Amino acid sequence: MGKLPLSFYQQTDVVAMSQALLGKFLFTHFDNALTGGMIVETEAYGFPNDQANHANGMRRTARNQTMFWPGGCCYVYLCYGLYPLFNVITNQENIPHAVLIRAIEPTVGQETMLKRRKRDLVKRDLTGGPGMLTQALGINKTHNGLWLTGSEIWIEDQGKTIEVSEIIASPRVGIPYAKEDMLLPWRFRIRNNRWTSSAK
Repeated sequence: MGKLPLSFYQQTDVVAMSQALLGKFLFTHFDNALTGGMIVETEAYGFPNDQANHANGMRRTARNQTMFWPGGCCYVYLCYGLYPLFNVITNQENIPHAVLIRAIEPTVGQETMLKRRKRDLVKRDLTGGPGMLTQALGINKTHNGLWLTGSEIWIEDQGKTIEVSEIIASPRVGIPYAKEDMLLPWRFRIRNNRWTSSAK
């Protein structure tokens, strides 16, 4: 248990990795504030045959270059040019697999999260979506490429086991450009967890 090593992220099956991250704990430490919580929703982005992947066709751009790094770093990009989304890069160098962290159940630093989100109450709209959780955790585009073994952003195994029967698999959302790949059941949620996003 404790902080996940690089070897964890460098496993080759991104769908299995997306499920394995459920129940792990994502933390940030910025400006002397520790915030974090349990990962309860993820989405897998595969390669080479996933039209939803930003690196589909080995397309390299200034935005997606960290996707080609070895597993264990983070890929943070702006959705619609506005909302930073946090992804975990997995697999080996030049195999651009990514897992989008879509929701966490907040456990540490809730007061700081409320201030960052300009909210008064701890409820689902605090961290129950990919743009919400990055704001709550203080993650922005400048953190793109950070290694998850460092002291600013990391993921821990705290001994929480999520059984297969507790996981809901469904199609990914918000990716109409992916055509038939939009229907792949690569979005994973912990069943009956109130912090998962509301999108069907």
